[in-house]
Amino acid sequence: MDLINTLVEANKLRAKDRHEDARELLVKLAAEYPTNPVVQYRTACVYDFLGRERDAIPHYHAAIENDLPENELPQAYLGLGSTYRTLGQYAESKKILTEGLDRFPDAVEMKVFLAMTLYNLGENHEAVSSLLKVLMDATSDEGVISYERAIRFYADDLNKKWD
Repeated sequence: MDLINTLVEANKLRAKDRHEDARELLVKLAAEYPTNPVVQYRTACVYDFLGRERDAIPHYHAAIENDLPENELPQAYLGLGSTYRTLGQYAESKKILTEGLDRFPDAVEMKVFLAMTLYNLGENHEAVSSLLKVLMDATSDEGVISYERAIRFYADDLNKKWD
């Protein structure tokens, strides 16, 4: 199969909401190009979109392990971590999202998905603390900003009590 033309065709099919047809093309392409990170990533994405998360996992791994370009790599970590979370594989989700954040510490969206995973793991303090910090880093709401000092303080010590 011609790599470039097939990728273009798969993108066109997805744009027309013909995701199953795109999946068929991408699966063939992924088998022919098992170390091509872009092909593997596109295949993972279409599986994920179709609700076939288990089928997406090996393709996400192949994309990451074969040096997916930096402009798509954070989304691959997020996709894989989120997929593990939706399958109830919370420890694996935490591992992948943490690895992703180690590489891309400014990926706010990954912090949010990690907070959801932490909640699923029963690490509620860490989950809420993380979300409070994300909120403060991302908000433009003046009401919330007016309490920034207190929110950041309590984000680090949610159990703080005053006598």
